[in-house]
Amino acid sequence: MSSSEHTAPFWETKSLDEMTQPEWESVCDGCGLCCLTKLQDDETDEIIYTGVVCAYSDLATGQCSDYANRSTNVPTCVQLTKERVAEFDWLPDTCAYRVLYRGQSLPNWHPLISGSTKSVKAAGIGLLAIPVVVDTGDLDYEDFLISKP
Repeated sequence: MSSSEHTAPFWETKSLDEMTQPEWESVCDGCGLCCLTKLQDDETDEIIYTGVVCAYSDLATGQCSDYANRSTNVPTCVQLTKERVAEFDWLPDTCAYRVLYRGQSLPNWHPLISGSTKSVKAAGIGLLAIPVVVDTGDLDYEDFLISKP
């Protein structure tokens, strides 16, 4: 290969299933929107978003403050896996996993493209771009309903 040839990045050449675990983790843009508490309508199964996040959500970064132990700390925290990405249509349309699953290109603000995690906030994406409250255990989630981000 000559020096003028460009090797495409892994997210353009591999399917989500083909990615290594470190590659998979790097696809996450860190927006934190998956951490919004969601309700499911009993009659329609519709997923309804709230502006509530758990106590492990870092409101300064939009990310989980104890990511490695998220499922232990919050048993209702759903882990996004390669095997289940197709069924997670409740994720925001901007979610990089959903973007790649749909066969689209990552947006310019994605850290893998921009080279900076600050580009997510600068683009107005994620927890840092919407008003959120930390769950205190006594909130009525229906008081915090929001449109799907």
